[in-house]
Amino acid sequence: MRQEHTSRLNEAVPRYTSYPTAPHFHAGITAETVRDWILRIEREEPISLYLHVPFCDRLCWFCACHTKQTRQYDPVASYVASLCREIETVSGLIGNRAPVRAIHFGGGSPTMLKPEDILRLGASLRNSFRLVDEPEISVEIDPNDMTEERLDALAAIGMTRASLGVQDFDPKVQAAINREQSFECTQRVVNGLRERGITSVNLDLLYGLPHQTCATLEQTVTKALSLRPDRIALFGYAHVPWFKKHQTMIADDWLPQPEERYAQSMLAARLIEEAGYQTIGIDHFARPEDSLAEAAREGRLKRNFQGYTDERCETLIGLGASSISRFRQGYAQNQPATSVYQRTVDEGGLATVRGIELSAEDHARAWIIERLMCDFAFDAEEAAVRFGPVARPLIAEAALLSTTGRHPWLVRRGDLFVVPEKHRPLVRTVAARFDSYLKQGEARHSAAV
Repeated sequence: MRQEHTSRLNEAVPRYTSYPTAPHFHAGITAETVRDWILRIEREEPISLYLHVPFCDRLCWFCACHTKQTRQYDPVASYVASLCREIETVSGLIGNRAPVRAIHFGGGSPTMLKPEDILRLGASLRNSFRLVDEPEISVEIDPNDMTEERLDALAAIGMTRASLGVQDFDPKVQAAINREQSFECTQRVVNGLRERGITSVNLDLLYGLPHQTCATLEQTVTKALSLRPDRIALFGYAHVPWFKKHQTMIADDWLPQPEERYAQSMLAARLIEEAGYQTIGIDHFARPEDSLAEAAREGRLKRNFQGYTDERCETLIGLGASSISRFRQGYAQNQPATSVYQRTVDEGGLATVRGIELSAEDHARAWIIERLMCDFAFDAEEAAVRFGPVARPLIAEAALLSTTGRHPWLVRRGDLFVVPEKHRPLVRTVAARFDSYLKQGEARHSAAV
């Protein structure tokens, strides 16, 4: 890849796990807005739930998630009680009309919960919502937290998929990011999950970390592959110390240069592909028989706040502080401050503080960007059929990108607009160039604030 391409790998462009992206959310979306959106969920429409646990018992310096460190469990137990109260409120609005197909526990570290609180949340969900017979229940796991009792509790609530944070196995890298985690610890948890019947295991790896080299990353990937995960997520470390102050613990000169960072990503991807995994989008891999790989082959791949998914639910309801919901009408985010969130839901209210309502153009632009992110292409004829006249100026934008410069970002093949293979590592930049929101900034929605 040429130098100008490698430099673009460090450009600040959205991950496009939603569209419009979170910086465009505004306070015009309120609890009353969300109450109305929930009441308008169609009968028998399957929905998914996301539960956010914003606590960790240690703070990893690479992390950009909404979380905070606590060494006392009392605030966590209090938070679980509030989360159960929010579950009751939301389920009361939905009633029995919408079955829950999928549940995802994220954080933070949801596995720092005590076994009795894991069971409490599981019981609250099953008693409050109408779950399908075999819902997909996925949990983000910090292997350092895991005990036999926690593994038993996760199995008891019906967990079907586990996502283990690994990042890197090299001791020097781990020390630099405050994430000490041995291969043996990770292996023990993977074995414990499989012994309890959890058949789908995902490992999260990072490249671009401090002191990381191609040699150390190769050792990490080789060890990760020896655990035979069903899926692997390979993310680039995002160094944003102005946004996440704890990242100031990582010195800039510890980080690999763009060329080395790109070489790391290509090396890791090659090793994973050579082990028989199918590439999913820009940063996921799956065994060919996995449902994610099947969805990619069949053009059913989706992208949401957890990354690539085969989840088909149009409605996702976020529960917990800072969690984001996706409705057909738009996005809504809960209060990030745990104290304010708890006070609101404990009084029986919804904790919404901001969001955005989707216009017809937003829906069309979101679909095109998702197809670019998932398939590296979109069909202009399908866009026109789906969205009618709204799609015409967007297709014109894509046509402009397909004719700009000697190396266009998109290539037109009949009705199909395709991201050239050499640009696929930069598909987020391609989407950003297509995305007029980034050009117009916040002004587009300022009237709604």
